[in-house]
Amino acid sequence: MTFSGHRARKRFGQHWLTDAAVLDRIVAAAAIEPGEHLLEVGPGRGALTERLLASPAASVLAIELDRDLVAGLRQRFGADPRFQLLEGDVLALPLQPPAGPAPEKVVANIPYNITGPLLERLVGRLDRPLERPYRALVLLVQQEVGERIRARPGSSAYSALSVRMQLLARCSTVCPVPPRCFSPPPKVNSELIRLDPLTPDQRLEPALARRTDALLRRCFAARRKMLRNTLAGLLPEVELQQAAEAAGITLNQRPQELAPERWLALAAVLDPLQGSPSRGNRDRDNPG
Repeated sequence: MTFSGHRARKRFGQHWLTDAAVLDRIVAAAAIEPGEHLLEVGPGRGALTERLLASPAASVLAIELDRDLVAGLRQRFGADPRFQLLEGDVLALPLQPPAGPAPEKVVANIPYNITGPLLERLVGRLDRPLERPYRALVLLVQQEVGERIRARPGSSAYSALSVRMQLLARCSTVCPVPPRCFSPPPKVNSELIRLDPLTPDQRLEPALARRTDALLRRCFAARRKMLRNTLAGLLPEVELQQAAEAAGITLNQRPQELAPERWLALAAVLDPLQGSPSRGNRDRDNPG
């Protein structure tokens, strides 16, 4: 192997996971079945890659940005026909091999410095979900991000990210991962999470998804303010009060107090993109 002399690079967010027990937990959480095709982001020196290739997976597509690691990965795993390696930026490359089936699961220790855009790439946006979602994603992320993804209403970690992710996927934690499990140790705690994206038939209707996303942007931009203030201007006070009652909320609540289903209910009766009640609500009120 040609990894000798290579040092972890801060600009790439490189922290090698060296704890064998955590590596085993990652593979177990992925529940890899025979014939499945996997995507690994940032394989580094291949500690996780080795375990993925020892699983029943049919193929492992790895994407690595650091060109100095690519030669070592090819030397280490290139003889295995199930291993494919793409060199480049995971935010820009097509997330599928040049030939063969597209990956069905993502299993990765992702670079923390690109977590936000990478989650959007791998899961999609609430108003623009992936056309073909992955079956599951098992990701090692910064603990703060993991807590925000799975946070419940009323907690300090609950945010627009919480609502969006929970409307896109079933989100669960696997285990905490302390800094000592890495080399070099990061300055933050980590967490292993699993995301099970909703299937296309389980997703929100596109117009409702767009309205919900617009509401989240508007309200969480001032998360400490009551909804009475963040929604002011969309409708006259009386109509806004009626919309809130129809959604089962009060205007004295703050954004972090509303569960995902309440955001959907509010978006169903209020169109923040038009500043008026939703068309469906208007049609019910004015059938003629």
